[in-house]
Order: sequence, then C-alpha cells, then structure tokens
Amino acid sequence: MQTNDRLRNIAIIAHVDHGKTTLLDSMFHQSGLYRRGQDVEDRVMDSMDLERERGITIAAKNCSVLYNDIKINILDTPGHADFGGEVERALMMVDGVILLVDSSEGPLPQTRFVLKKALESHKKIIVVINKIDRKDARIAEVMDEIYELFFDLDAAEDQIEFPVLYAIGRDGIAQTDPEKPGKDLRVLFDAIVEEVPGPSYDPEAPFQMLVSDLSYSDYLGGLAIGRIANGAVRRNSELVALQEGNKILNLRSTKLQVYEGLKLAEVDEAQPGEIVVLAGIENVHIGDTICAKDTPLAMPRISIDEPTVAMAFTVNSSPFSGTEGEHVQSNKLRERLHKETLRNIAIQIEEGEGVDELLVKGRGEFQLAILIETMRREGFELSVGRPRVIMRQENGKLMEPIEHLFIDCAEEHVGVISEKLSQRKGRMVNLVNHGTGRVRLEFSIPARGLIGYRNEFLTDTKGMGIMNGYLEGYEPYRGDFPSRLTGSLVADRSGEALSYALGNLEPRGVLLIEPGEKVYEGMIIGIHNRANDLNVNVCKGKKLTNMRASGRDDAVVLSPVQPMSLERAIELIRDDELVEVTPKNIRLRKNILNITEREKAEKKARLAKGE
Repeated sequence: MQTNDRLRNIAIIAHVDHGKTTLLDSMFHQSGLYRRGQDVEDRVMDSMDLERERGITIAAKNCSVLYNDIKINILDTPGHADFGGEVERALMMVDGVILLVDSSEGPLPQTRFVLKKALESHKKIIVVINKIDRKDARIAEVMDEIYELFFDLDAAEDQIEFPVLYAIGRDGIAQTDPEKPGKDLRVLFDAIVEEVPGPSYDPEAPFQMLVSDLSYSDYLGGLAIGRIANGAVRRNSELVALQEGNKILNLRSTKLQVYEGLKLAEVDEAQPGEIVVLAGIENVHIGDTICAKDTPLAMPRISIDEPTVAMAFTVNSSPFSGTEGEHVQSNKLRERLHKETLRNIAIQIEEGEGVDELLVKGRGEFQLAILIETMRREGFELSVGRPRVIMRQENGKLMEPIEHLFIDCAEEHVGVISEKLSQRKGRMVNLVNHGTGRVRLEFSIPARGLIGYRNEFLTDTKGMGIMNGYLEGYEPYRGDFPSRLTGSLVADRSGEALSYALGNLEPRGVLLIEPGEKVYEGMIIGIHNRANDLNVNVCKGKKLTNMRASGRDDAVVLSPVQPMSLERAIELIRDDELVEVTPKNIRLRKNILNITEREKAEKKARLAKGE
C-alpha cells in the first residue's frame, strides 16, 4: 500500500454549541481562502436556513483548505445522534478526526456517540479543548473526562495516546500549552499534517469509489460524491456502478469536480484519496461502488444503525386542505419521501395501514421533525401521527430501545425530575454533584418514555435544564405507563374563534389558539385540565339585547398563547390525534373529525378492551 502525502482527509466532531463552525470560519480565514477585506458571513458552513435558525449542524458538508501545498479536505459533521446517518457517511471518507470539546461543559452525550463511530472505524483522533478563555473553564477536569470517555468506549492503546491542543476558536488561536498563549491556528494545521496519515491506496488496483453522498444539479443532473479508494479517474471515463443484488449499471461521468475551499472546481483527473464529485450519474444509491468498466470490483457497503422511531405520514385531509400549500397530493408526498431516502440512508419508508399512509422510520423524533419542517418550507401540506418506537422480538421476548439520558440541572429540580422519569420507567444510574449548585444526572430510560417529555422538562427546570442522550441498546420491555395525563379541548363546529367563548373556556385548560383564528370540527383548540376530551364551541358569541347594562362590560382579557412549534405539536398529540402541517400553520386535530363517528370509534375500542 502507498499513501498520497499531498492530501489529508479529516472530519470535525463536536457537541452542539461547542464552537465547531466558528473554528472552521477561523481556519478558512487563516488558510488564505478569503482575500483580504472580503466580506464574509459568520458560520459559513451552516448553509441551510434551519441550521442557522437552530444553531446546529444537520447535514454533513465538505470543503477544503491549502496549508504548505498540502490539501486538507474537511468534513463538517452533525453533533446530534439523530443525524447519525450523516456521521457514518462522513467517516467513510476520512482518515482522521478532530474532537472538539468545550473547556467548561466537557464531553457531552452527542460527542460520545460520534466519537464511538470514529473509534470503531480506527480513525486518528486529535483532541482540541475549545473556549479556554471562559471564566468557568476547568481544563484539567475536562481532560480527565475525555480520558474516561476513551476508556469507556474501549479505545485501543494507540488511540488513547492522542495529541491535545487548546484553542479559542472565536479568536482563531490554538496552542499546545494552556498557559502559553498562541497567535494563530498554525499548531492545529501542523498537527493535522503530522498526525493524520495521508490516504492509503493500492497502486496496482483499478479505480474504485464508494458513493457516500448524492446531490442533484439542474445543469449537470445527478451527482455522486465519494472518496477514491484506489486508482485514478478521468473526465468522460467509461464506468459502472455495482449495486445491491449484484446489479451492474453502466455510467459515463460527464464532469469531474473536487472541493476547492467552499466551492467545486472542475478537473480533468483525480488521484487516489481525493474526495470527488462525479456529474451526470443517474440511478446510483449511497453505498454503491463506482469503478472502471473493464475491472469491476465491489467495496463493502456502508453499514448504519437501524432506525428506532416511526411516524405515520398522510395527506392533509382537514377541511382547510389545499388552501395554504402547493403540494397536497399523495403521489407528491410519496415522491418527496422517496427522494429523501436516496440522500439520507438513515430514513426508511414502508407502506402504512391506510391507502395514503406512509410509515417513515428514523433515528429519533428530532430527525423526523427536521424532515417535516423542511417539507413544510418546500410548500407541502401533510398530516403526521404520534411518534412510536420500533420494538424487536428476540428469543420470544419483546425488546425495546433504551436511551442513556444525561441531565444537567439545578439541585432543587432533582426531585421532580427523578419522580417524572421513574413514572416513565426510567432508572437513575449516576449522580454527579461538584458543589456548584448544578448536578448531572444519568438515567437509563425507554426511548418511548422521552416522547413528549422535553417541554415538561423545560417547565419543571424553568428553562434552565439541559437534556441529551444516545441509544444505549435494547432491553426487555419495561411495561406500560401513561403517556399524557390530560385530554384535549376539541372544537365541535367550524367557524371563527371568538374572545367571549375562549374566555369562558380558559379555566378548563390551556388554550392553543387566539381569537380570530379559523377552526373546524375535530380541531384541537386546547389541552383539557382533566384526562377526558371535551367537545367545545369556540364560535359562541355573547348574546346582545337592547337593554343597557348598569355598568360597563369588562373586555375579555386572555392569557398569551405560546406559539405552536413543530416539536411541541409532535410531543403534545396522543395516539388518536394528528398534527396538520402546512407552510403557514401548524394545527392539532383528531384523527376522526366528526364527533358522532369519533364517539362510535371510542366505544368500539373500549368494548374491544373489555371495558
């Protein structure tokens, strides 16, 4: 085997808000990617609107910088476990990983998830402790936590002997000693070049490339992205794609591109180890091997973790269907979801129970919420059901996914959190108290126990709690527990919500709509204080007479209504309810809108249970 010493392929992994994208901005500036005085926006790698709004990385993205005539391809990976499919694809293309850790918070659950994948792939690790200028920095303790994390993940002996750098990503500074201030990121670039090996290849082997990502251009057609494992490729070469089931697809690459900075540059030939984009490639899937036509030789396909959560997607069947979106037909919905599976290998689609129902499976409810929000912004109208976890059968036992949950909260909130999670079959496995007034709790809890809990958690901790987790594995089913203890306030007719009616209903529960909003029969307008559903008339106005009142009527003053976000809507609904998603609104509704039909269905369900 030989190595291409003119190349380095690395990925940067970090927990949300540990400074990954900001550090990348500084690397771009100091590598000469931008000319002096050029106007550049911050967080340039967070190119999606959703990434900028939420401050997280959702999709893995590629870029490159030049340092001492060595090209460094950099892959920006998501930090959230729900986007693990993106992480697995990115790690297939790199030889080393920069692990970025906050100097105060230390390694958090999502860091653990991505690092585990990197260690399993035997990637070279460089640890960078970021934000060392924080007043609450605890560098020595964080270093101990990082070593503990490596031991917990069964890292090999050579993997534990990792180089450590200290950085202030915002200021573009890296140093080898926390007490000796640095000037720039030169030591980081040197560490990448010296510690991360160049991509290795077999000089005798023909051209091979594993497809790790797909894209599409209106001008060039389908784009296949991947790293060249062996051999070289030229533009307009005769190629084949080796697919599942021993299928062979003939291809011709009309254009060959590589990453230069943040853009793509056209080249005539690419060498082994380079991350390339082949244009004009149709009907290829992630995991396929593209190779020379005369010497077809397949590579191992990308293996990913199985999905753990499923949601039912259907067309919008409410009375407002088609009034707010462009795409409402079931064939458009099916086509869009199929397109998503081509680019996102962590998403799977199956036929649902109804005619227009599709069962979409993913890593977590957050991943599916991002997909729904993306479709909503593309003009789709759809309805989605309550998330449910995917169970397994092993040796005749029902197995369910178990999350390892980390909670950071104030000491006074430990009691209520422990009580709520124990009701959801959670078990506390660790409690760490540094005497600062905040504690870290660890729980082993069924994944279904976390559905609908996040908003409750934020309320209990007054918005100051932090909750993260990762999939720990599967255990025998821990038993049933109530998911939501309150019922719904359901509109019994169509019309416009009036202040007078809403004012009378406010003592009955928490309202979800404001005066003037249009409603329809079966739409959920609030959360009932009690366990049962209550059908209400929100269109009822005050009866007027020609008699003068002895005093002035008081104006109806309603409590402010919390804006309905997609994540909150998904957490609120019960099994017999849906979220109606349109480009303009998010509404909650009953699965069966008509009151009479709904009561018949409920009675039938009770009889079936023997109640």
